[in-house]
Amino acid sequence: MRKKSILLAGATALFLSTPALADNHDPLALQAKALNDTVAYNIVEGLTTEIGARQAGTEAEARARDWAVAKLNALGFSNVRSEPYMMPTWIRGKETAAVMSPFPQKLAITALGNSGSTGDKGLSAEVVYFPTLADLVAAPEGSLSGKIAFVSHAMKPTQDGSSYGAFGPARFVGPNIAAKKGAAAIIIRSAGTDYHRNPHTGNTNFEKGVTPIPAGALSIPDAENLERMFARGKPVKLNLLLTPQNIGQQPSGNVIAELPGSDPSLGMIVIACHLDSWDLGTGAIDDAAGCAIITAAAKQVMAAGQAKRTIRLLWAGAEEVGLWGGNAYGEAHKGDNHALAMESDFGADRVWRLEFNLPEGASALADQVTTALQPLGIGRGQQKASGGADVQAIIKNNNLAVIDLQQDGTRYFDLHHTPDDTLDKIDPEQLRQNVAAWTTVLSIVANSDADLTMAPAE
Repeated sequence: MRKKSILLAGATALFLSTPALADNHDPLALQAKALNDTVAYNIVEGLTTEIGARQAGTEAEARARDWAVAKLNALGFSNVRSEPYMMPTWIRGKETAAVMSPFPQKLAITALGNSGSTGDKGLSAEVVYFPTLADLVAAPEGSLSGKIAFVSHAMKPTQDGSSYGAFGPARFVGPNIAAKKGAAAIIIRSAGTDYHRNPHTGNTNFEKGVTPIPAGALSIPDAENLERMFARGKPVKLNLLLTPQNIGQQPSGNVIAELPGSDPSLGMIVIACHLDSWDLGTGAIDDAAGCAIITAAAKQVMAAGQAKRTIRLLWAGAEEVGLWGGNAYGEAHKGDNHALAMESDFGADRVWRLEFNLPEGASALADQVTTALQPLGIGRGQQKASGGADVQAIIKNNNLAVIDLQQDGTRYFDLHHTPDDTLDKIDPEQLRQNVAAWTTVLSIVANSDADLTMAPAE
């Protein structure tokens, strides 16, 4: 407690040299209150309990939008509404896999989003093993005709989640590559880091003109078991049954809410999360937690009195299957007076790093935010903030400033897109630290009249 008091005292002293904020918007006072927040956990608990999985384009996602509108209204936000759009929708079917020879046994598998179907009878074929995606890329054209490709990788936990960018392409583009080389189907080692027998789903995409093939992800224990079979030097034959369907255009939508500012001439802050989830778990860390964090923080700012800038909440739909909600928002609102974008979509573990992409003239604002976050154990990184997936379109369309609050991702890919993405994985203390960090940033930026206009993109 003494160490925390010293940090708070030091941060308070540094604030004496900064411009005064609006009455009741002392960032450190709001930060302390936010460390006792209950709103965020209430949102995660309610959304996962009362709705559960919320796959884009389905009836469950529609119920989630209704739930979100009711919740945001009950919390006192303004201009709460749903903004609909249509999107192509893929749904899961039956999914099984089993080694037929040389060592017969079942494997834990799940279909990837946009996977083709084997048909109800399934398919049986020889498996060709590729230790890495690069090995698949190097395979001769037509060499996989009538065969099942199996692609592995070496993804490991990282605090910043960088392993996903390095090894996720096995899922992102592997099926398309295999299809172009003539494969009848593809299975991959899940893009994840846990050793539970839970496969990780997630979207894949096929180029125009490429017929989707059945594409599934094995749990990591099953993928490693299959690798050991190949190490014994015998041909492996697999039976695969995946029966997903594309059901055509279905309604989806974004949920919007606002905290109106006192000065409409100042560009607004858009803060985002995504409401949809995959269908295997209940979407607690991905991304009910993000919606909970941004909403609870905005509620803390609301309770302190009207800020200068409007804060707009975007609970985006259909992120998991192609950024439909973020893209729809970016197109529909490119004429709105935005200044800055932020997003929470990396679980609920503590924020550990802060990154900026602000105009040069806003360096004092960046320093102020950096100082205010130090009592929470958050340090400033050197990388340029880029924003989350759901704000990419509006950032690009409006050339916005960005602040990123980077969460600890060490265990995120243990749970990501699995049946284990459930409420019990939320650590309430770390969730509150997120709310405190977001509250601190919003209270400072929403009361700043700094010019956040970015230089034209080169």
